[in-house]
Amino acid sequence: MLSIRLASISPRRHHVPRRDRMVSAMAVPEVIPIAYEPHGRTEAIGFYEDGQFMGSVTYAFPKGFELDTGWEEHKRLYAVLHTFDPDGRYRDSEIWCAGTWAEQQSAPQGGDSPLARARARLATLLRSLPRRTYTDIAIRPFQLTFEGVLFGLVTDEDDEEAWAELHPDHLGFGEPWDGSYDT
Repeated sequence: MLSIRLASISPRRHHVPRRDRMVSAMAVPEVIPIAYEPHGRTEAIGFYEDGQFMGSVTYAFPKGFELDTGWEEHKRLYAVLHTFDPDGRYRDSEIWCAGTWAEQQSAPQGGDSPLARARARLATLLRSLPRRTYTDIAIRPFQLTFEGVLFGLVTDEDDEEAWAELHPDHLGFGEPWDGSYDT
């Protein structure tokens, strides 16, 4: 398992609030709820014997990558499993690169495609969690970098709103902090 020390959170985007709509943003809660959505983007979350978990299969570019010719070789497909204690504190991550977008496009079907390998790896990781149940979770913000890619639940706020975003999945959480997300 990959053990990473948490890094400080840095701003994700620049947002200039409209002066005529200046309102105080509701602060990001210490523990952020994430709703379980069967057959959706949060279908691999829940509780297990030692705490909570969140898994996904996701594509990502390394930080700082500029879209140009040959981008297909840089867009990577990952199987990801993050674990947390029962109170939502980050514990550990298992992150595995299954291949690139270029590989997936050259062999999109079959059990050896990067997507099939990533799904199989995530299924294996999930099966390794004893007493696993799929349900809503509530976790604290965390972040780590693996192979130049940001992974984690990163928070930010401005004068108008506060939010948390799951990276590299691009799931955004915000008011009313009920576990629902935007993409």
